[in-house]
Amino acid sequence: MRNSSRGAVDPFIVMDVMEAARQAEAAGRHIIHMEVGQPGTPAPAQARDALARAMSDDPLGYTVALGLPALRQRIARLYADWYGVDLDPARVVVTPGSSGGFILAFTALFDAGDRIAIGAPGYPSYRQIMKSLDLTPIEVQTRPEARYQLEPSDLEGLEYQGMMVASPANPTGTMLGKDALAALIGAAHDNGAAFLSDEIYHGIEYDRKAVTALEISDNVCVINSFSKFFSMTGWRVGWLVLPPDSVRQVERLAQNMFICAPHAAQVAALAAMDADEELEANMAVYRRNRQFMLEGLPKAGFDRIAPPDGAFYVYADIAHLTDDSRAFARAILDEAGVAVTPGLDFDPVRGGGTLRFSYARSTDDIVEGLERLERFMRQRGFIA
Repeated sequence: MRNSSRGAVDPFIVMDVMEAARQAEAAGRHIIHMEVGQPGTPAPAQARDALARAMSDDPLGYTVALGLPALRQRIARLYADWYGVDLDPARVVVTPGSSGGFILAFTALFDAGDRIAIGAPGYPSYRQIMKSLDLTPIEVQTRPEARYQLEPSDLEGLEYQGMMVASPANPTGTMLGKDALAALIGAAHDNGAAFLSDEIYHGIEYDRKAVTALEISDNVCVINSFSKFFSMTGWRVGWLVLPPDSVRQVERLAQNMFICAPHAAQVAALAAMDADEELEANMAVYRRNRQFMLEGLPKAGFDRIAPPDGAFYVYADIAHLTDDSRAFARAILDEAGVAVTPGLDFDPVRGGGTLRFSYARSTDDIVEGLERLERFMRQRGFIA
C-alpha cells in the first residue's frame, strides 16, 4: 500500500531507547531509567479513588468535545491560584494529552506551508507533528549563553507565521523570565504571527515560579497537560487555553478528530487537581533528585550543564567526549545499565554532542544511576 510523504517523519529516539532498555530488562538486567520524562509515581490516590467511584455508577461515555465543564472550570481556577490570572473557563479545551493539543492547535491556527519558529534544542515531536501536517518547522539554534532559550534577536530576518516556546523547557529544564517571555510574545505579534506556549512542566519549578504567557497576553495559545506535575502520563489528558475567537475552530476539529478526551481520564484529572499533599510529596522527590544530579553528574565527568530551573531534566554538553551521542548512550546502556537520551532527539545539528538525563524516578534509582555513570566514565578513562 502507498505511504504518504507527510507520514515520513523521524522516529522519537527516546522511545527507541526505552525499547532497548525493555529488551535488556527482559533478558534479566536491572536498568536505571534516566531516559524518559515520566514520573515514577502513579496518578494521585485521590484521582484513582474518584475514578473507581465513577466506574460503579457512571457509563463513562462521550463527553462534549470541549471537555467536562467541571474540569474546564477547575483548570481556569488553577490560573487564578497559581498566577493571579482571571481566566474564562470558556477558553479552556480539554484534549487527549498535550499531543492532542498540539495537533488541534497546529491544525486550527496554521495552513499548509506555514512556517513556525521553534528553538533547538527542543521537544522533537513539535517538528514531527508539524511536518505531518504539511507545516514547516524553522529550527533556530539557541545560544548556551541564553540557556538554550529563544531570543528576539534569533528571529530577525526570519519569515514565520507562528512561534512556539517551552518554559520550563525539554530537554534543558531552563525557564524564561517574564520580561524575556514578553519580548518573544511581542516579537511574534509584531510579525503578525501566532504565539504558542508549551507549559507542560509548570508546577515543577525550584527557585522561582514559572510565568504563564497568559500573564502577558490573552492573544496566545497555551498548551498544558496532566502528565508531568499531576503524574498522569498514560492517562492522556491535557488542555489548551485559546483566544475566544479560536475556541469554536478548535471545537469543530476536536469533534471530528477525537470526539473527546477520555472520559475516565477527565474524571481522574479533576480529582488530581486537589491532591495537594501527594503532589507536594512528589515535588520533594524531584528537589532531592535535582540536587543529587547537580552534584553527581560533574563528579561523573558531565560538568558542562545548564542547571535546570524546572522540569526534571539535565542537558549535558559532551562534545569534548564524542560526536556520536547515540552510540555513546548505547554504550552507557550496554555497559552501565543506565538508559539516557541522545541529544539528536532534541537538536539534529548539535545533538551529536549532548545527552539528556531525566531524574523523574525514585531517589534510590537516581543515586544508583549516578554511581553507575561514574564507574562507566572512569572505566572509559574520561575521569581519574
